[in-house]
Amino acid sequence: MNKKLLSGVLGAAVLAIGAAGAHAGTLDDVKAKGFVQCGVNGAGLAGFGAQDSSGNWSGLDVDLCKAIAAAVFGDATKVKYTPLSAKDRFPALQSGEIDVLARNTTWSASRDSQLGFDFRAVNYYDGQGFMVRSSIGVKSALELSGAAVCVQSGTTTELNLADYFKANKLEYKPVVFEKQEEVDAAYQAGRCDVYTTDQSGLYSIRLSLSNPAEHVILPEIISKEPLGPAVRQNDSKWFDVVSYAHYAMVAAEEFGVNSGNVDEMVKSENPDIKRFLGEEKDQTIGKDLGLDEKWAYNIIKQVGNYGDSFERNVGEGSNLKIKRGLNALWSKGGLQYAPPIR
Repeated sequence: MNKKLLSGVLGAAVLAIGAAGAHAGTLDDVKAKGFVQCGVNGAGLAGFGAQDSSGNWSGLDVDLCKAIAAAVFGDATKVKYTPLSAKDRFPALQSGEIDVLARNTTWSASRDSQLGFDFRAVNYYDGQGFMVRSSIGVKSALELSGAAVCVQSGTTTELNLADYFKANKLEYKPVVFEKQEEVDAAYQAGRCDVYTTDQSGLYSIRLSLSNPAEHVILPEIISKEPLGPAVRQNDSKWFDVVSYAHYAMVAAEEFGVNSGNVDEMVKSENPDIKRFLGEEKDQTIGKDLGLDEKWAYNIIKQVGNYGDSFERNVGEGSNLKIKRGLNALWSKGGLQYAPPIR
């Protein structure tokens, strides 16, 4: 390689490093502007991210945004929400329009490696399913050969659908739309026989239909859909803050700490709980994360633990009535598990 070419390569490398470093201070940027810009579901997905008539946001993903704000500022209200479609969500994160994407987004190898994102925490373990009108009498996805299937473009759902029908030697007609609300309207209008998306989404969408009882969700789960927050790569400090906001909610449930008893639990003699709630002397967890030592206390006091959030938004305390299943704690047969916070 000649010197001129080598110089050009090195110059390009320096520019690349500089570009990567441009996003390396999100935590500092967030602190400077005074709020977290959180990308959420633009169509409104009940239980995960939806806005009421007064403009208030709620849902499992929204609670994670609030938890991040509580950790950083000690104030869960210091969040601004950016509603995003499935197509717009990734450019919004790549460009820096949002600080974190918390929009029922599947963690996959290609998104990790090709899009410049990092995933670690999974706030909902899901899988793709199918919804049909009960009047057609279908009991299994294996009976759907020849069906017209409504699906949203730009999602893992579209790819999984093609793989499932090909693997099972079934024919189908894809009816594809860019926006979720377009898919909803097409299914409601009878333009397709089947609606496919994450099963949690189907429970939410069914509630919005004119006659929810006339629609049934089939038993098959055809994919793994670990849903969780995404941040830009090469930003480890912010990556840790976002991840541990979720892990703190899970750890609190493991400890039996919730928003109602957290002020009593700070008096616990259990050193793990004392450390977790910022009461142990000489600890540096908060400092190491770039946060106050009461970061986890603030999350639990203002947002609650993971079980609180699950039940309130998608579980028995909600209209969706989804069972914990894979989202139960690891000690209760599920997959939700927090690394030791010590």
